[in-house]
Amino acid sequence: MDFLKDNFWSILIVLNYAIAISAAFTVLLKNINPTKTLTYILILVFFPFLGLIVYYFFGQEYRKNKIFNRKNVHNQTVIKAVQESLELDAYELKKLDDLLDEKTKLISLIHNNENSKLTINNKIDLLENGEVKFKYLLEDLIQAENHIHLEYYIIKDDTIGTKIINIICDKAKEGVTVRLSFDDVGSNLSSASRRKLKESGVEFFAFMPVKYPKFTSKMNYRNHRKIVVIDGRLGYVGGINISDTYINDESSENYWRDIHLRIDGNAVSSLQILFLTTWNFVSGETIEISHELFPNITTQSDTPIQIAASGPDTDWANIMESIFSAITNAEDYVYITSPYFIPNDEILLALKVAARSNIEVKIIIPKDSDSWTAQYATNSYIEQLLEANVKIFRYTKGFIHSKTIVVDDVFCSVGTANMDYRSFNINFEVNALIYDQTSAQALKDIFMHDFKYCEEVNHEVWKNRSKSDKLKESFCRLWAPLL
Repeated sequence: MDFLKDNFWSILIVLNYAIAISAAFTVLLKNINPTKTLTYILILVFFPFLGLIVYYFFGQEYRKNKIFNRKNVHNQTVIKAVQESLELDAYELKKLDDLLDEKTKLISLIHNNENSKLTINNKIDLLENGEVKFKYLLEDLIQAENHIHLEYYIIKDDTIGTKIINIICDKAKEGVTVRLSFDDVGSNLSSASRRKLKESGVEFFAFMPVKYPKFTSKMNYRNHRKIVVIDGRLGYVGGINISDTYINDESSENYWRDIHLRIDGNAVSSLQILFLTTWNFVSGETIEISHELFPNITTQSDTPIQIAASGPDTDWANIMESIFSAITNAEDYVYITSPYFIPNDEILLALKVAARSNIEVKIIIPKDSDSWTAQYATNSYIEQLLEANVKIFRYTKGFIHSKTIVVDDVFCSVGTANMDYRSFNINFEVNALIYDQTSAQALKDIFMHDFKYCEEVNHEVWKNRSKSDKLKESFCRLWAPLL
C-alpha cells in the first residue's frame, strides 16, 4: 500500500500510456484520413488522460458496435414474405425512374444498404405542429382494433401524454395488444403512470435504462426515433415527441414549429419491422410474427416512400448517405430545415459544392436554440457556407424543430434525424424518403411559408461578429459529437 501511495501518479501515467499506445495502434489500423490519424495520435501522446477522453468520445467508430441482433426478427418467415411482396417490378421502377429524373439512385442506395424496400401503395398527410399531429393520433388510437405499437424518444405524462396513456390503457383493457418503448434518458414517466400502464395490460420497456438519466444525458446511444404503428395499417414518423412542449395553445410560452408524417399504406410495414427489432432488444423476447402485424393494404393513392433507418445497429450511415446523395444529385435547388445544424465533412462539402455549382441551397435554422452550445457550434459553420453562396435563414417566430429536406420538386424527406453528428453516427434515427412531386411541392410550400418568419444572415455583417463569439463557436465546435 505504501508503494501505491508513493507512486500513485507514476502508475497512472504508465497506465495512461499503455492504453494510449493501444488506442494509437487501433486508430492506425483503421486506415482513416491521415490527418485525423495523426491528430488522434498526437493528442493521445501529448495530452495524458485528456487524450483518452477525447479519443473515447470522438475517435471510435460507433457503427461497429452492433447493439441489436436483428436476425431474430428479419429471419422470420412472415418478415421475409412481407419484404418479397413489397418488391417492385421492372415496369413500376421504369415509371418511377422517368418521373424522378434519375433520382432513383437514392432508392438503390438505401435498398443496397439496408434492404429497405420502396413502396408505392401509400397515402400520406403532412401534419404541421403538435396540435395537428395529436388531433389525428388520438382519433387513430381510439379506432385501433388489433395492436398499437409506440416507440418514442420523449414521452411525458403531462396533459397530452396523460391523454395518450389513458387511451392506450383503455384499448389494452379492451383486448388490443399495446406495446410501448421509450428512451430512458429522454422520457419522464412517473411511477403512477407506469403502474397504470402495467395494471391495464400495456407492455412497456425503457430503451437502454440508466441509473441517473439527467447526468448521463447525451453521452449514450439514445433511441431518437418517433414511431407509431396502428393495426399494421397506419404509421406515424417525424420530429414530434409526446409532450405538451410540442403543442401551441394559449398556455404555450414559446411557439414550437414542427413537421410529422402520417402514412396509410405499405410503407408502414417497414416501420413495423423497425419497431419489432427495437422491441426484441428492449424486451429480450422474440415476438412470433403473425400476419395480423402485416395486413394486406389497399389505398387510393400511390405515393412512393422508402423508410431509411440508421444507428449503431446499421452497417452504413443510411440517413446521412441518403441526404448526401440527394444533395449531390440536385439540379435546381436544395431546401433544408434543421433545428441542430452541425454537419460532418461529407455533408458540408456536398452543400458547398452544390451552391458553387449554381444550385440554389437554402437552410433554415433557429435564431435562438434550446441549447447554447449547439447554437454556437452551428454558428461556426455559417461563414464558410455563406462564402460558398449557401443562403442561411434564422427562424424568429419561435423554435423550429422540423427536420426536412426538399430537392428539385421530386424528392423530400421527413423524419427524426437532425443535420448533426449524433443523428448521423450515434443515435437511432428514422426518416421517410418520399419520391413524389405532389408531396415535394407541399413540403416546399411549407418551407416557403416559414421564410416569412426568418431573417437572412448577411455575409458582411456576419463575418464582422465579435471575436469572443468566434472563440465560443470554435470551442463548441470541438464538442460537436456530444451535442
